[in-house]
Amino acid sequence: MTEGVPRRQSTLDEVAELAGVSRSVASRVLNNAPHVSRAKREAVERAVHRLGYVPNPTARALATRQTGAAALVVSGEDPSIFADPFFAQVIVGASAALEDADLHLMLCLAASDRGRRRVEQLLRSKGADGVMLMALREDDPLSRMAEEAEMPVVFGGRPVGLDPRWYVDVDNVGGARQATEHLISAGRTRVATIAGRLDTEVGRARYRGYRDAMLAAGLDPYPPEVGDFTESTGAAAMAALLANHPDLEGVFAANDNMGAGALRTLREAGRPVPGDVAVVGFDDLAVARIADPPLTTVHQPIEALGREMARMLVALIGGQDPTPLILPTRLVTRASA
Repeated sequence: MTEGVPRRQSTLDEVAELAGVSRSVASRVLNNAPHVSRAKREAVERAVHRLGYVPNPTARALATRQTGAAALVVSGEDPSIFADPFFAQVIVGASAALEDADLHLMLCLAASDRGRRRVEQLLRSKGADGVMLMALREDDPLSRMAEEAEMPVVFGGRPVGLDPRWYVDVDNVGGARQATEHLISAGRTRVATIAGRLDTEVGRARYRGYRDAMLAAGLDPYPPEVGDFTESTGAAAMAALLANHPDLEGVFAANDNMGAGALRTLREAGRPVPGDVAVVGFDDLAVARIADPPLTTVHQPIEALGREMARMLVALIGGQDPTPLILPTRLVTRASA
């Protein structure tokens, strides 16, 4: 090395790369934060020694405030919502990504007043390094809390009436349009929809996709029958559609649970599927594969949704500024349409 030429100070990113860990894990090791595996801690320490890394005092002060946990907050009242196949897959994806960053996953429900107070306290006390929010409804108090939070917040699906900086979503409009186009291309001209809750962006987006496809084909959209994404409300909505439109030829249900409910009502009414009425769902959950008949549906990468939300949150915690992400959907054809 030439004398008199100062050696460039190595960076935390270089330490993380040499150690084979994320930037946030390297930072936690340097600040003696908890919840870091012994193997990763030793790898970071070796990289620090090899590179001669000297931590920045300001960065160290910030890093010591980390709690080692990230929260997934769902705007729902029933704890069994986390056992729903959709949310179960989100949790699997988020957990895997957080484990790579040595962060624990906290699950919170926040529809009741008590639940919202707990979440508000979590946000104000910085009881987690960051938060992922899902299933928000129009005028949901969680939206205001998220805007006021002094910690990273990532939205799973865009909320109604907000334009968040960081979110992961799926192509709900495009998927619903493809589902409806599939029914129309099979010669079904009298096609209705069982929409999800219209005070949610996912419910509105999937209804827009249905409506766009009908109008593009020169067909009149039917007024939506609305459910809350459960099998029982799908069954009730299908009964209402049959009563109001007995000549119906096709139905797009905004999720597989409601699609399964629609199939049950059609079976009980003696309306063959797909000979009389064809049905398409959305999600590609296990219920679609075991339905009678198996349900044609729009596949969305649910586990990837959870994983990418968590990765985005980890990037924010690490001081990065990620861009929003829209995940693709695709049609899966089965016997119902």
